[in-house]
Amino acid sequence: MSSNSGNSDGFSRRHILSGLAAAPALGLLGRPAWAQASVNTTGLAVTDTEVTVGILHSVTGTMAISETGSVEAEKLAIDQINAQGGVLGRKIKFIQEDGASDWPTFAEKAKKLLVNDKCAAVFGCWTSASRKAVLPVFEQYNGMLYYPTFYEGLEQSKNVIYTGQEATQQIIAGLNWVAKEKGAKTFYLLGSDYIWPRTSNKIARKHIENVLKTKVVGEEYFPLGHTQFNSVINKIKLTKPDVIYAIIVGGSNVAFYKQLKAAGIDLSKQTLLTISVTEDEIDGIGGENIAGAYACMKYFQSLDNPNNKAFVSAFHKMWGDKTVIGDVTQAAYLGPWLWKLTVEKAGSFDIDKVAAASPGVEFKGAPEGYVRIHENHHLWSKTRVGRARTDGQYDVIYETADLVEPDPFPKGYQ
Repeated sequence: MSSNSGNSDGFSRRHILSGLAAAPALGLLGRPAWAQASVNTTGLAVTDTEVTVGILHSVTGTMAISETGSVEAEKLAIDQINAQGGVLGRKIKFIQEDGASDWPTFAEKAKKLLVNDKCAAVFGCWTSASRKAVLPVFEQYNGMLYYPTFYEGLEQSKNVIYTGQEATQQIIAGLNWVAKEKGAKTFYLLGSDYIWPRTSNKIARKHIENVLKTKVVGEEYFPLGHTQFNSVINKIKLTKPDVIYAIIVGGSNVAFYKQLKAAGIDLSKQTLLTISVTEDEIDGIGGENIAGAYACMKYFQSLDNPNNKAFVSAFHKMWGDKTVIGDVTQAAYLGPWLWKLTVEKAGSFDIDKVAAASPGVEFKGAPEGYVRIHENHHLWSKTRVGRARTDGQYDVIYETADLVEPDPFPKGYQ
């Protein structure tokens, strides 16, 4: 803008009046420089008409079976938000990167999205190993990650919004349920060999032994992608635990549940409680191989409420009638919506302002039901237990009456 010698700040009354006269057309002509600056003071990829975000998940490798649904959910949410006019009047553009089930790759791609692409937010990761790999990147370069997976807790960051559940909402709540409903006294703990299953089972063991006063009769871990479970299945048959507590992730689930059935373990009689098998994994496992198993999560596709019916319908319209929707897929869907609501509350895309505005943001349209961001950047949400059916869906057989407050650092479990 050229200066005006008759006005000390270079802005005359004539300029102001002409600006006001043009105001109704701003939506068509783009925002003035001062409006642009007020919503983006830190050089993010925000223009007058677009804002760029990142999607970072594994679409190749052993975790693709679990993470593909998250990508689909995030794209659906972005599409719906754009159809409603976007965020602060700007349409969302996304750049997608593949973490390839490899934690250093996740860190590398996260840095690209933040440093090169200057994304205003990133929706991504699944495993805790991938989240731990990218967390220093988000904190160093001050990015904002919306992380959708249920996880072990024991973490809190200004730069992360955790849209899945932490340990008290899932692990501890699920063990309390199975102890009460099934009278369980002995547990066999299984997991994939990385931070989330090991830390989750550490929490589970402490709760089983110290709170429930019951017993762990076995605990074993397997590399990601592992497919030979006959040895541990034989140990399970010998020890006869009241509960098989399974935290196996990704493609390994297909082999594990098929081999369980082949070994004659009937899940309608042998209680198995998982916190890692959603409808997405069952799609690969086959419903007939896992029917009767229990899962403790906050969301199941079969939830009967208006929000969920609309979500499932929209998801199928976009991705096909045969697609299924699991807990993490739904939590991934929450990410773009919560980000939109928070940006609009803050009146800015700036990361520090979005982080500060996050506590108290509520999403009444969540498929799982109403959710709200806590001061610790986790979500208030309900705990539910479902029983797997042969058609690959779950019957919801238990849910908490109220939202469960997130507590990522429970006393006595660290």
